[in-house]
Amino acid sequence: MHQNTPHKHKKASRKTSVKKKLSASSRPAKLVAVSAESIYNKPLTEKQRETLERIAARQAAGDDSGINYSDIPELTAEQLATAIRPNKTLIAVRVDPEVLAWLKSFGPGYSTRVNGILRTVMKQSRAG
Repeated sequence: MHQNTPHKHKKASRKTSVKKKLSASSRPAKLVAVSAESIYNKPLTEKQRETLERIAARQAAGDDSGINYSDIPELTAEQLATAIRPNKTLIAVRVDPEVLAWLKSFGPGYSTRVNGILRTVMKQSRAG
């Protein structure tokens, strides 16, 4: 009859903790998988449509009075000079497959990399 006594003793020594229930604003949100197509194909609400129309009308009129520029420092002439993208000429170049694989192995932007390599070679040939 007293066979269960050790188990009762064990249960008595266990600590039970009650977790504090999080408020609704502290609970983690449920993750929902959404595809880009479902976002782009979802119709706008009336409020969203009105907001977009109002913004488009302001842009068409050149009205930027709703934009607060106070926390954006003015750009210097030096910064503006470097911000202008130089003209580039689009060309087609045939390269060996292993050359293309090597260029791509450094990550995205391999055509920019090709331009940089050619510019370096051009400068070296002009200098010497």
